[in-house]
Amino acid sequence: MCTTCGCGDGEVKTGGHSHDHHHHHHHHDHGLHFGHGPAGVEVPGMSQERLIEIETDILSKNDRYAEANRALLAARGVLALNLVSSPGSGKTTLLCKTIEALGDVPVAVIEGDQQTENDADRIRATGVPAIQVNTGKGCHLDGHMVGHAMEHLPLEPASVLFIENVGNLVCPAAFDLGEACKVAILSVTEGEDKPLKYPDMFTAARLAILNKIDLAPHCDVDLDLYEANLRRVNPEIEILRVSARTGEGMADWTNWLRGALADLVRVEAAE
Repeated sequence: MCTTCGCGDGEVKTGGHSHDHHHHHHHHDHGLHFGHGPAGVEVPGMSQERLIEIETDILSKNDRYAEANRALLAARGVLALNLVSSPGSGKTTLLCKTIEALGDVPVAVIEGDQQTENDADRIRATGVPAIQVNTGKGCHLDGHMVGHAMEHLPLEPASVLFIENVGNLVCPAAFDLGEACKVAILSVTEGEDKPLKYPDMFTAARLAILNKIDLAPHCDVDLDLYEANLRRVNPEIEILRVSARTGEGMADWTNWLRGALADLVRVEAAE
């Protein structure tokens, strides 16, 4: 059970009706609010305190695995990136194009998905090693899954490990995998308010990639507003505008990657 987002085996109960004061234009806006109480979720037969205890336990176990992953990656001089997004953001296509564009940089991929092997097959077709992790009903990768997957990959010095997380902008925000940073990929088709709806994820991400910008003219989307909303949630976030399909902005992204890898190698050398 992932108490972080309240998905689990138990039915989640509504916390009753309450007035939503944010929407003044609706005079009778009865919002259904789930999970009142400090745990932010309700499960029948379980107290808020018990839920917090479980969540704390899940996250602290996860963090131990993540730290072990981080130590192994550092020892080998590997730049690990946790790629997060909604389903349909174009993550896998972007990743395939990125691998081709990186050329001489060694790459390995951990592919998280609930069911299929399709994405890992697409990655392998580029010639790089990929391990598929099927999470079943799980809505995110965790440190333990990633640690296992890493055992099956050739992690070369000065290489990049891309961890493509399950398509979901909620739970992956809370689970450290041992990565250097999170990279959030957003399709311009998703709407400019996406960062405001999922602030935890965009606060946790160091870089946001606005993907599919070739579709912007057809979408009635304001890219400047997209960026403003990202910065409202995370003033430090870096933003790149990219089209995996046309190649626009891809050089900026590969330069960002090469720079991050060079920084990592420099830090290793200094130590």
